[in-house]
Amino acid sequence: MASEESKRLMMFSGRSIPALAHEIAGHLGIHLGKVELATFSSGEIYVRYLESVRGAEVFAVQTLCEPINDYLIELLIMVDALKRASAHRISAVVPFYGYARQDKKAAAREPITAKLVADILMTAGINRLITVDLHAGQIQGFFNVPVDHLTGLPLLVGYFKEKNLENLVIVSPDVGRVKMAKKFSDRIGATLAILHKSRPAHNVAEISNVIGEVEGRPCLIVDDMVDTAGTLVSGAQALIEHGAKEVYAAATHPVLSGPAIDRIAKSPIKELVVLNTLPIAENKLIPKIKVVSIAQLFAEAIRNVYEDRSVSELFDGQNQA
Repeated sequence: MASEESKRLMMFSGRSIPALAHEIAGHLGIHLGKVELATFSSGEIYVRYLESVRGAEVFAVQTLCEPINDYLIELLIMVDALKRASAHRISAVVPFYGYARQDKKAAAREPITAKLVADILMTAGINRLITVDLHAGQIQGFFNVPVDHLTGLPLLVGYFKEKNLENLVIVSPDVGRVKMAKKFSDRIGATLAILHKSRPAHNVAEISNVIGEVEGRPCLIVDDMVDTAGTLVSGAQALIEHGAKEVYAAATHPVLSGPAIDRIAKSPIKELVVLNTLPIAENKLIPKIKVVSIAQLFAEAIRNVYEDRSVSELFDGQNQA
């Protein structure tokens, strides 16, 4: 039987997304734990917890954004320090799981980096991963520890339900996202369309066809992430060319790298709705981008894990781990 001390709930934040960590802690009614995080002039990262974690149930919050490799190493060092300080159980709370797109060998002599990241997180000492909307759900199988795979779908559906867009069409940006788009369309009561996409090179997308009836109707493109926004903007332009009345977009993860903001600003997209799984710099928060907080969902998942209750009950019958 776990001792009273082993059931202490503690949460610490890395430097990648402190605002979200503070918001999650607020929903839980706790304060973030004190930890010293520093980078030496050589680039090495230093971590030291400034309070005892012995026997505690600890949640380490760190999203994998730019500079992604620094923040990944920082998370690994945080976990190692927790393990060596005798934390009872260590859960990594990773809103955006970096390297998720490298989940298989698509060409000869390529790595499977999503599996490598899983391996090093487990080697560091995590007992559980809590994340949201993995690029490929199969990544859960790369871990030999429990993975709580949350989804931001209900938050995005709720936002667009309130807009009451008549004759809305949910659009999948490619065939790989059809399952997610179908879930979205079922929940919001809309029809479905699919964009046929090809990738001649990394971060380059070409839309060759629109499958479904979009003429004279508002369209909503749904995806798990927006990186350089090439796919999103090409898709929006194709929908307008096929007679769509207006185009909206929704995605869980706002990577927004490279030319993304400029592309979105000049595109026919009326509004892009994202979750705060990644920080967005002030200069990137253009009027077209709306951010919805996922903090409460993470807080509920953390509370259920801490109390040894089901996490799947948060998703209205969806089959989540």
